[in-house]
Amino acid sequence: MHGPHTPHIPHSPREHPRPTGEPPAAGWHPTAARPDPARPDTAPPDPARIDPAVLSALLARHGWRRRGGAPGRYARWTPPGGSATVGTSLLVPDSRSFPDCDDLIGEALTALERSSAPSAREVLLGLTLAADEIRWHRDVPQGPSGAAAWTVQEQLRTAARQTLLAAALAVRGRAGYYGARHRRQAQASLEGVLVAPAAGGRTLTAFAPVDTCRPIAVRLYHALQAAREAIDYQRATGGMEAFDTAVQAGVSRELTEAVIALVRGSEGARIAVEWSPAAGVPQGCAPRGEPVEFSPGDLPALREAGARYLKDEPSVPVRITGAVVRMRRSGPRGEGTVRLRVLAGAEVPHVRVALDEDAYRTAGHAHLVGLPIRVVGRLESRGGFRRLSDASHVVPVQVDEAERDRLMKSLYENLDFFEDACGSGD
Repeated sequence: MHGPHTPHIPHSPREHPRPTGEPPAAGWHPTAARPDPARPDTAPPDPARIDPAVLSALLARHGWRRRGGAPGRYARWTPPGGSATVGTSLLVPDSRSFPDCDDLIGEALTALERSSAPSAREVLLGLTLAADEIRWHRDVPQGPSGAAAWTVQEQLRTAARQTLLAAALAVRGRAGYYGARHRRQAQASLEGVLVAPAAGGRTLTAFAPVDTCRPIAVRLYHALQAAREAIDYQRATGGMEAFDTAVQAGVSRELTEAVIALVRGSEGARIAVEWSPAAGVPQGCAPRGEPVEFSPGDLPALREAGARYLKDEPSVPVRITGAVVRMRRSGPRGEGTVRLRVLAGAEVPHVRVALDEDAYRTAGHAHLVGLPIRVVGRLESRGGFRRLSDASHVVPVQVDEAERDRLMKSLYENLDFFEDACGSGD
């Protein structure tokens, strides 16, 4: 039913005219929005579950322009750079109280699905997945037809991946340098992130799901701000003290290397974090953060900060339980080196340990009967926290039968890696 003073939004353009003074919207079609078989990941969501305010916010974010409409009732949107001609606009209600809201939103989703505008897919993805958007942009020379070289695109993707990993590492704990620590867990936390490259290869957008990745987006937001402030301080005063305090905001050697990779070979770069309209703005963050910009002139400060983080990160006392996967020593007697697959005690996948003769023998016996060992030492930052120094208290560790069978199976499948007295030096 429609109120006596509200215009009816028809289901077919042949039946009734559109609202007075408005041209037909793009994709205005009597059929409902349907998935594109070639792009199943961009299937429009259920119109009944779409908040018109969220749709409008996403259109504005991705450069669509609001051109007229009835104030307080509906608006007409045109694509970035498009004109307000037939077939190029969307009609979006201002709220769900508008008559035929679901029909109007459904037709807008159909239009987005069929649109050739690169931003249309990103709007659809933002509607389908409640996600924060992280956007990288590099100022690089244009190639033929405005495209960027393949190597330039790869540099952008690599830098973006490094940036997200640095933020995910900072969520696990603050450090100036992580090396191999927390890497598996950080990489696993990024599995839900989706990436939508923009045309030209100079811009890349990542969609970080709010339910799993918002802490990463928030940490990146604060870390980028702190890095920018630390660079400005260093360039103004020559002091590096601001980089020391920036660690608590999430700045690390991993982040400085990511920014260096993003800026190197370009005229400048910027990173923006924009919050999901559906989830709202996280506490302590600006509603609309301006992109954080970096220039080639920032590279010396970033390189110096990275070297400082690497040098100053201390070794960590640990007690590691691990399965022996490789043994080497130069002769039939004396000290040797073992490689452990870490089961507990440190957030690294493998460590290398130098052992005296007795400890080396203990490790070999444990390996042969399918038992892990426990060892106390210091995880050295040098080499990326992959080496244990001052090793002591090496003892076999009892495990349940299932784990022991698994370790024994691993032993027999990898006999070529088990090098004892005949092995070469490490």
